[in-house]
Amino acid sequence: MSIHIGIGGWTFEPWRGPFYPAGLAQKRELEYAGKRLTGIEINGTYYGSQKPQTFANWAASVPDNLQFSVKASRFATNRKILAEGAASIEKFLAQGITRLGDRLGPIHWQFMATKKFVPHDFAGFLDLLPDSQDGLPLRHAIEVRDESFRDPAFVDMLRERNMAVVYADSDEFPCIDEQTADFTYARLQRSQEDIETGYDDKALDHWADQARDWAKGDRDVYIFFISGAKVRNPAAAQALIARLK
Repeated sequence: MSIHIGIGGWTFEPWRGPFYPAGLAQKRELEYAGKRLTGIEINGTYYGSQKPQTFANWAASVPDNLQFSVKASRFATNRKILAEGAASIEKFLAQGITRLGDRLGPIHWQFMATKKFVPHDFAGFLDLLPDSQDGLPLRHAIEVRDESFRDPAFVDMLRERNMAVVYADSDEFPCIDEQTADFTYARLQRSQEDIETGYDDKALDHWADQARDWAKGDRDVYIFFISGAKVRNPAAAQALIARLK
């Protein structure tokens, strides 16, 4: 089984001290994080494009066992009619993400909480997502944030396309606990600042058991500690990795 555990991004000033040691140059933070985590969400791609060489540099900075997920452009997901987003999707995918090579994990498509489920439009959007780019296979993780997506038709359309619905453990957004692809993608958003590891031992044991369960049948698993008490998320990720060794 392949379980990748990590955080969203790697540049966050409050992590300097609790996670990054004093005096570590900012340009070496990704290298440092890559040696201690097995997954990282790239969030900057949500806001704008990067250069192909930037992706190549990121890939070269981390070990073989780390995979990046790449957050898709907001210009593709934050639109009234999703099925009209072909140009934005193509621009996002063509910016050079495949320069990550075998360190490329799933593409993370996140929708705003105001986006409701319109079956024909959403199906049209999903049909725009390709199975590969530049000869490299792509996996797609779909994060929705409105209760209208708690619909069997939504689950079925993801399952038909081998796309994962993001498991969002959050106080704000619905958690759709369905396996719709050959991998699982989870975002855990309940870390607490008064706990050094973000989650207490009982919670970490629970997520370790859940990760093992998700990984049954050679399913790849991606778990990211996001939001909550963000300063604690690197410690939470490392604590969960330690439990799974």
